[in-house]
Amino acid sequence: MNCADPLRAAKEPRKGGSEGGNNGSGTAVITRTKTQTKKPGMYRVLILNDDYTPMEFVVTVLRKFFNKGPEEAQRIMLHVHHHGVGECGVFTYEVAETKVTQVMDFARKHQHPLQCIMEKK
Repeated sequence: MNCADPLRAAKEPRKGGSEGGNNGSGTAVITRTKTQTKKPGMYRVLILNDDYTPMEFVVTVLRKFFNKGPEEAQRIMLHVHHHGVGECGVFTYEVAETKVTQVMDFARKHQHPLQCIMEKK
């Protein structure tokens, strides 16, 4: 038996020694490490206001990439227009990064200077 593997040692019967008797040998301490999972960091995806991108285009972006309904997309767009920045959603790092890239590519494809960024929540 290989005592270097504590889980295997715990599962295998002991060899030698008497059944039920305590002769002082074969005592083992098995420690188990508990893996603690950590929640992923969350990131806010923000759209920045500019003087050139049409409001309708911003609404389209919010509906297409962030699954916003018409009223919510309109509300966020107006918030961006009046306050200079608006939150599109909160996502894990990978999802936020993908959304920012998709929005920026879509804006460039349609020749708009729209800026989309992410920041740690």
